[in-house]
Amino acid sequence: MSFTPELIAELEILALFNLDSTQEGLKVHATAAPQAIAAAKRLFSKELITQEDGGYLTPLGRDAAQNVQQLLIILNTVAEPA
Repeated sequence: MSFTPELIAELEILALFNLDSTQEGLKVHATAAPQAIAAAKRLFSKELITQEDGGYLTPLGRDAAQNVQQLLIILNTVAEPA
């Protein structure tokens, strides 16, 4: 399995969610990049978010967003080997 441009776009959407609050959602506007709009629709069809244009994370979506954001932290903070 590899990271396709479609999966990367979905990961980028999941990375935008604020995990500190379950009351804060996300809106992907009609003027957003086509890749972002399509990614939001795919996340909705996978039942990770509550609306085709964003909304809130579902319980499964919250788990996915936590993993995405943790991975970003790890990859951005681990020192490179000497």
